[in-house]
Amino acid sequence: MSAIINKGWRVVAAGTAINLALGVLYAWSIFKGAIKASIEKGGAGAFQWDLASINDPYAVCCLTFAFAMIMAGKCQDKIGPARTALIGGILVGCGFGLMALSSSYLAWVLGFGILSGAGFGFGYSAATPPALKWFSPSKTGLIAGIVVAGFGLAPVYIAPLSSWLIGAFGIRMSMLLLGIGFAVAVCSLSFILANPPQGYVPSEPDNPGPVAKLNALKPVVNATVSEILRSYKFYVLWVAFFIGSGAGLMVIGSVAGLAKSSMGPMAFVAVAIMAVGNAGGRVVAGVLSDKIGRRATLFIMLSLQALMMFAAMSVVNSGSALLLVLLATFIGFNYGSNLCLFPSFAKDYWGTKNYGLNYGALFTAWGVGGFVMGKVSEMLNAQPGGLAKSFMLAGTLLAAGAAMTIFLAELKPAAEGEEAPSQWKEFWAEFMLGARVFAGFEEEKIRITFSDQLSLQGSELTADHMNDLFDDAPRVQIKTLVSGTISE
Repeated sequence: MSAIINKGWRVVAAGTAINLALGVLYAWSIFKGAIKASIEKGGAGAFQWDLASINDPYAVCCLTFAFAMIMAGKCQDKIGPARTALIGGILVGCGFGLMALSSSYLAWVLGFGILSGAGFGFGYSAATPPALKWFSPSKTGLIAGIVVAGFGLAPVYIAPLSSWLIGAFGIRMSMLLLGIGFAVAVCSLSFILANPPQGYVPSEPDNPGPVAKLNALKPVVNATVSEILRSYKFYVLWVAFFIGSGAGLMVIGSVAGLAKSSMGPMAFVAVAIMAVGNAGGRVVAGVLSDKIGRRATLFIMLSLQALMMFAAMSVVNSGSALLLVLLATFIGFNYGSNLCLFPSFAKDYWGTKNYGLNYGALFTAWGVGGFVMGKVSEMLNAQPGGLAKSFMLAGTLLAAGAAMTIFLAELKPAAEGEEAPSQWKEFWAEFMLGARVFAGFEEEKIRITFSDQLSLQGSELTADHMNDLFDDAPRVQIKTLVSGTISE
């Protein structure tokens, strides 16, 4: 095994670079602005669309992207990440090529919505799984955050580049140039992606942290998609992902339009700065979740996003470019955390053997959320005061999503004389202990319960005590880690 060359960081770099190309999805608001201007200007060669349908290619793309992840995940598990990403690059190139040939509504729905959307799904699904497999569980959040950060960071360069290309060459020629560039980049980088050889075991750091310590005690789980669909946790995660992604995509798809009134032609700056927040949220949430656990991190991010949506109602009406950019940055930050946390949940709960297909099933929440929330937002915005209603709806749903994370907490069996277990109490105990450990106020602890006659009420044991205890109590059953994500 010592002869195996660790390609982990090379695969991480390739996956991040592929996502940097595929992240053109988040620059849709730039394309949408140019299409709208063309419709309003009219004349020969102008886009002849209904203004009410201008966001349809983006909505269809989100939906196609999500459901393509299921097929792409299956391909990734069967034929490997390199070929899967290669297919993605070809599809994206074909989609942008079709958009370059015609300004018709159907061509753009097919080109951006179907072909490019499927290409995004194949490329994106191939980037993260191989990277995670090269590293130990203690780095799951960090590695997932780095790889998916590329997708979120892409508009930093794509937004100004697209604006310049459209101004210099027009919309259709810009699509051709972007399509060629993205296809070449993704197809070339795909050959670097590789899974570790069978039997490879990643090295573990000397002090991996509480999450990894708990996962090391957990039996190896390689659930199939049929098994995860029978788990209530899948549906809790799916609904939370639907809410978190839908609310974020609702703003991301419209941020350039919102910024236009206060920033004029420099509205693309808001898109680029929001992308920095989007990428930052993925990395920060990944590192934080490795320290205090996925559940606690998800609760924090959804709660903060709810507050941002409620604040947006005042900020958008203020006309302040600075406040709008700050708001967009924080909304992008919280949204980005979803794209790191949920793939990490999938690995923690269901293992890596069928990871591509399992996460693909969970990722459908992202596409359905973007499609539904985008359409609902469009309908509300057509009414007087509709923008405020959209933000109010998103904020309310996000608050509900944060509350749902409580149901991911594990319940300890009640000992004799104790009150019935409460998921809220378990969640809160886990959250507070994780916070104290993260702040350095308390030693890392693992909350456990014992089966049969080995029950110790309210026991909290430090990692140093575990080996001695296990020698005397062979039937220990791990139920809850305050700063981790292990299931029963």
